[in-house]
Amino acid sequence: MQHTIVKTTKKQEVIDITDKLNKLLIAQEKNEGLIFLFALHTTCSLTTADLDPGAEKDYITAFEKIKPKANYIHPHNPEHFSDHFLSSIVGTSLLLPFENKKLILGTWQRIVLIEFDGPREREILIKII
Repeated sequence: MQHTIVKTTKKQEVIDITDKLNKLLIAQEKNEGLIFLFALHTTCSLTTADLDPGAEKDYITAFEKIKPKANYIHPHNPEHFSDHFLSSIVGTSLLLPFENKKLILGTWQRIVLIEFDGPREREILIKII
């Protein structure tokens, strides 16, 4: 199993990791298969996204609107429980096909890490199947 680090620079942001993953696939022995990604964190997520100009801000705005406002009792830090919640509904893993050592994606699809509680260094485990 491999891993990669994604450094975030803001409290909330959307980071495109598609090119990083395609570079990793070029160095693999397998020409086709599946790539499994798993973020080892509870306040960020992995997903696909359309990244037209301004979309990163739109995603953050939309997440802020669905973030539940409540008096949380999470003992570690109730102030950021909503970040855990957003991570859990978006998800921390992806399984994606690749062929000819390149991700198979739709025209506008990009692979993104969504940071909800940065800035931090985020570790993603990678398994080529």
